Amino acid sequence: MYNSKAFLLHISFLILCNSLKAQDNYEIQVYGSETVATGHTMVELHSNFTLDGSKTVIDGVLYTNHVFHETIEITHGWTPWFETGFYFFSTIGDEGRTNFVGSHIRPRVAIPETWKWPVGVSLSAEFGFQKAAYSANTSTLEIRPIIDKKWGKTYISLNPTLDRSFAGPDVNKGFIFSPNLKGSYDITKVVALGLEYYGSTGPFFHYDPFEQQQQQLFIATDLNFDPNWEFNAGYGHGFTTGTDRSIFKIILGRLF
Repeated sequence: MYNSKAFLLHISFLILCNSLKAQDNYEIQVYGSETVATGHTMVELHSNFTLDGSKTVIDGVLYTNHVFHETIEITHGWTPWFETGFYFFSTIGDEGRTNFVGSHIRPRVAIPETWKWPVGVSLSAEFGFQKAAYSANTSTLEIRPIIDKKWGKTYISLNPTLDRSFAGPDVNKGFIFSPNLKGSYDITKVVALGLEYYGSTGPFFHYDPFEQQQQQLFIATDLNFDPNWEFNAGYGHGFTTGTDRSIFKIILGRLF
C-alpha cells in the first residue's frame, strides 16, 4: 500500500529536484573551451520546449509541462582569453506562466592557444537572480570548468560544474555537483551527431540517492555551415522522478 510516509518521501524528492535544477532547462548546453574572439559579440537564442514535465506547483515553483523557455545570451570577447556573457530568461506558457524569469552574468577565462596545451581548458563563473515562481533558489552561483578535445572527427567536452545557492532551500547545502558531458562525431563537413549528458548528483562528495538526482540524456546535432553561425538541436529524456521527462531544444547563434 502507498502509505503516507512513502507519499511524503516522494513529494520531498520532487521538491529537492525542482529546487536544485529548475533554472537549467532555460539553457541546455555543454560548453566548449573556446572563448569569443577579441572585439566580437555572439548573440544566441536558446529555445526549449518541455513535452513532458512537472504538472503541479511544487514548493511554490510553477510546473514545467508544455512550457517554452526562451533565453537570450549575449557574449562579448574582450581579449583572446577573456569573455563576458549576459543571460535574460523568459518563459511562455498558459495559466499565468508567461513572464520574465531573471538574468545572469558570466565572466570566463581560457588557457590561450599560444600555450599549446593538449586539451582546451577554460573556467566560467555564472551569477544571477531568478524569480521564486520559477526557481526556489533565487540567487545562485555556477562554477564551470571546461575541458575539451577534438580528435579528427570526434569531439569530447567535459563540464564538471558546481552550483551554489545564496537564497532559497539549498542555501545550506554547499556546492552541488552537476556534471555535463558531450561527445559528437562529424558525419559530414556540416553535420555532427552526438550525445549530451546533464546531471546533478547532490552535494559534492555527499551524493544523493539516484532518484533524488537529476539525470538527462540528449541526442543532439550540430550544423557547421558557416563560422559566423551556431546551430544545435536535440531531444532529451529524463531518467529520475524529479527530472523533466521529455524536452526538445534549439540553440541558434550569430557572431558579430
